[in-house]
Amino acid sequence: MPEERIVNKIHIIRDQKVMLDFDLANLYEVETKALNQAVKRNADRFPKDFIFRLTTKEWQIMRSHFVTASYQVVNAQNNKNMRSQNVTSSQIKRNTAITPYAFTEHGVTMLASVLKSENAVKMSIAVVRAFIDLKRNALQYKAVIEQIENLKDHLGEHDDQLNKIYEAIENLLDDKTEKELKENAWRNRKRIGFKH
Repeated sequence: MPEERIVNKIHIIRDQKVMLDFDLANLYEVETKALNQAVKRNADRFPKDFIFRLTTKEWQIMRSHFVTASYQVVNAQNNKNMRSQNVTSSQIKRNTAITPYAFTEHGVTMLASVLKSENAVKMSIAVVRAFIDLKRNALQYKAVIEQIENLKDHLGEHDDQLNKIYEAIENLLDDKTEKELKENAWRNRKRIGFKH
């Protein structure tokens, strides 16, 4: 499975990168219900920093994003059979009153050990790599932002220095112009006294 497809299933909820249970079930090729039952049977392996259930409001916001993405794909392709890869069949069948579980990176890793299938292990490795790539990209993005801020600071300093130089040049030009005007006035003055 392409890593990009996995990355598209990683969401930021409560300031954490997470994957939703139905997306993981789709990746691991199991039913969402079976995945959640495996988690419940092994609840001691999933502390609060590994898994949490979305609130109704969070779920409504997520669903509105999925519907919007689906609508955009349908309209963009002008094909009524197309739908967003975010809208999985597992999600469509889901009881809307039951909110999904969100698995953090650690929860996703633990999930592979609970499911114990060869496919789950392979997908877990791919998912962990996707999380690592996201972290790497975030660090690179942060470094670029810091460099841009440094450039802004330096440009601000250079702007101040350039403004002082421009001011000094203008003062010199003003002084020179004033001096030339005085000299021209002196040369062009009406002379009095003896004329040659």
